[in-house]
Amino acid sequence: MTRGLLDRAEDRRRASLASLAPQEQAARGQYFTPHLAARIIAGLPRIPEADAICVLDPGAGVGTLSAALVDRLRTERPGVPVHVVAVEDDPVLHGALREALADLERIEGVTTELIADDFVLWALSTDRRFDLVIQNPPYAKLRSGSETQNALRGAGVLVPNIYAAFLALGLRLLVKGGQQVAITPRSWMNGTYYEIFRHEFVRAAGIDAIHTFESRSKVFADTDVLQESIIVSATRGAVPEQVTVFTSQDHITEPTSRTVPYADVVTADFIHVPATDADAAAVAWMMTHAKHTLADLGLTVSTGRVVDFRSRDLLSRDRVDGGVPMVSATHVRGGTTRHPVQAKKPEWFCASPEAAAKLLVPGGDYVLIKRFSAKEERRRVVAGVWSSATPVAFDNKLNYVHEAGHGLDPEVAAGLAIFLNSGQLDRYFRVFSGHTQVNATDLRQMRFPSLDQLRQLANTSGQEQERIDTAVERVLATTEPMKDAS
Repeated sequence: MTRGLLDRAEDRRRASLASLAPQEQAARGQYFTPHLAARIIAGLPRIPEADAICVLDPGAGVGTLSAALVDRLRTERPGVPVHVVAVEDDPVLHGALREALADLERIEGVTTELIADDFVLWALSTDRRFDLVIQNPPYAKLRSGSETQNALRGAGVLVPNIYAAFLALGLRLLVKGGQQVAITPRSWMNGTYYEIFRHEFVRAAGIDAIHTFESRSKVFADTDVLQESIIVSATRGAVPEQVTVFTSQDHITEPTSRTVPYADVVTADFIHVPATDADAAAVAWMMTHAKHTLADLGLTVSTGRVVDFRSRDLLSRDRVDGGVPMVSATHVRGGTTRHPVQAKKPEWFCASPEAAAKLLVPGGDYVLIKRFSAKEERRRVVAGVWSSATPVAFDNKLNYVHEAGHGLDPEVAAGLAIFLNSGQLDRYFRVFSGHTQVNATDLRQMRFPSLDQLRQLANTSGQEQERIDTAVERVLATTEPMKDAS
């Protein structure tokens, strides 16, 4: 029965995927859970000791998660009554979902219920509560001014994406001490975009367990999910002392696990995922030795102003009278910025004074950080110093650090680039961020050395990784952090 139940669930998932129009699936943000991933998700929460267990599956799809959880409950709590409430508003899926629920009801003690409503609107109006919520919510942005967004805002749920709304409402529908387990993108764990939601989440519930995957693409390989997926189990109204972190290559390989203090995972600003001892060490090192935000240092990070495809008529492959350098990620190499480099893209920018005033930055020293790192680059964060006496155009695939719109102190710029290119920073960033890209919002939240420490780092000779890492260790680990940013 055990193998057959999940095998049949997987058959329904694949058949449903094959029958759906890709455009409709993308519009709804539907990414059905493979049965092996569903087994992992269902295995994460504790099993309640209640005399009867009520389960909620929001956005149930074809019912794979419900099948996996009931399968586990039959093994660990045989005989306990289980009631499954599956909420799904896509009528195309109702046939397969009814089959799944009927499959579950063949098991003694299991009853089911299909609610054919929009989960958000239903959740905001129901007074029902559940022992367990298990979900793979849809991944789609909320349309501004939509009925869904207006209803959420009216209920005090401020989220940018529908998956975060599902998480927030899932917590609200739990009994005190009930658990929610969900597989979602990792993006809600850091950055200002999800800041309000993240703070509300950790106030309402304590994170018990996390399962992370080393491969970004294999878990939902047949549904084209490109974001990094993560499974989080949380208990409403209870904060544990420790969090269990599981790591596997994908949903097929055997995971490793480690237990870490809660404070090493959930901080005031973001949620770390220290999957290994090395990850934990990277977080501990950075939190001990880097104390300042860019704002503390009087610095600002912005995204380059020039979008190349919108500015084709302003770009030139050859230097022309009145032209200024057009600097892109191609020019940031080996900790420095070189221009020109005979790149495939135009390397010069020429515009009217009106356009130049909006798109150029004044001459000076700036630290440039690639927003997207190439596959051949060892580091996620790649930075270099740009220095010029004349104005310059920065491509929007670069972030640049400045001081009130102008250049930096040359020593501060040099030291900041050294720190950003260090192995210590790169290891921390991989734990801090679930993105392959480096966003300006991430950089604003991270911690940096003091201005004095940055000036000391500026004395580092050479761009070899070992020299950089040695210098960062020497300056940050042996210098007493200043009480202020200077």
